[in-house]
Amino acid sequence: MKDQQMIENHKKSAVLTMPGAAIMILLTVTKIVPASKIAGYSVFVGIAFFFLTEAVSKAPRSESGLRFHTILEDLKKPGVIAWVLLPIVSGIVINVVGNLIFHGEFFDHVMGRAGSILSFDKTALLAGQILIAAFGEEIAYRGFFLGKGMKILPFWLCAVVSSLTFAAGHIAAGNIGIVIYDVAGVFIDSLIFSVVYRKSGNCAISTLSHILANTAALVEVFLFF
Repeated sequence: MKDQQMIENHKKSAVLTMPGAAIMILLTVTKIVPASKIAGYSVFVGIAFFFLTEAVSKAPRSESGLRFHTILEDLKKPGVIAWVLLPIVSGIVINVVGNLIFHGEFFDHVMGRAGSILSFDKTALLAGQILIAAFGEEIAYRGFFLGKGMKILPFWLCAVVSSLTFAAGHIAAGNIGIVIYDVAGVFIDSLIFSVVYRKSGNCAISTLSHILANTAALVEVFLFF
């Protein structure tokens, strides 16, 4: 009887996953018009559906996609730390290559895009914004979109679709070549965060990777460009 109830709860969770992901995609697609203001709401939709599906599935705490109490254990899982640190390296490479190709315009584009949501002139506030933004995005795109999605569909498909959606949310007005390069870089990092989530099963770990990558990128810009 208990097993049957668990199956029913998982089915209810699955029924909520598809429309939740679809809404996130539809909202993000509006970013094709760079001036769109509603694409950012996809993160809030993802967060809401994450906690809704968690509540409906009634899974044990140990199976939650967001676990603070197992962070140290999850970091010790095979390959996790290497994947957590990989976006730092990929971010530096993407930034350096982008700067060389576009003669410094790439950094101006990225800083302009990020400047719309980050306060670069207030260090304490900036740190909080980086943490909160990364945490929200990881709950939405890794915890919900990927984590719940791959219980229904193959991991690689969920990773690619969620990463395409995540990357599309970073579209900003500018030189088409720079925009495509920027979005491609975000897509690559998103795939890495997806692997981090799959290996750790915990979006608190992918959040750590996300924060480290964003922080390293900002430090790199402030120090060298």
